[in-house]
Amino acid sequence: MSWTIDFSSQALKFLAKNHLTEDEILEKIRLVIRKFNGEPVSVDIKKLGGKWSGFYRIRSGKVRMVIEFKFESQSAFVEVIDWRGNAYK
Repeated sequence: MSWTIDFSSQALKFLAKNHLTEDEILEKIRLVIRKFNGEPVSVDIKKLGGKWSGFYRIRSGKVRMVIEFKFESQSAFVEVIDWRGNAYK
């Protein structure tokens, strides 16, 4: 079974506004999934707490992605993509 990845409307708007492609984000998510499977890949990921409990943060340069992974159904939902200072508001 392969992973399904969905984007929030906020995430899609950020990508369109900043001329980024979904493929760039999907590549980062693929790296994270490989890391969860135990492969030694280099990706900056952190489990979040508080208001974002259950979500993970992926850091890529000045861009932050807040993603919810559902391992039992092998799906991921990209909740937020934004610049470093705005992603957690």
